[in-house]
Amino acid sequence: MPAEITITGRVFEGVEAGCLLLDTGAGDYLLVVPRHLDRSAVRAGARLVVRGRVEPGLVSYCQQGTPFLVSEIRPA
Repeated sequence: MPAEITITGRVFEGVEAGCLLLDTGAGDYLLVVPRHLDRSAVRAGARLVVRGRVEPGLVSYCQQGTPFLVSEIRPA
């Protein structure tokens, strides 16, 4: 299992409805937020710090960004 990392960036809407990504300046990450986490801060334009792990093999209809399975979210 990949190690968890922390990334910071601004949330933006993907080309597909319901897809939110984090622009880190070094790449875009598709935010995969489990249902048990509070998602209220995850909205377009928000600047966030998220912790989790990269899941490059995750299948998604979003078609952009590197999938990032989130374990913690906080405002930047």
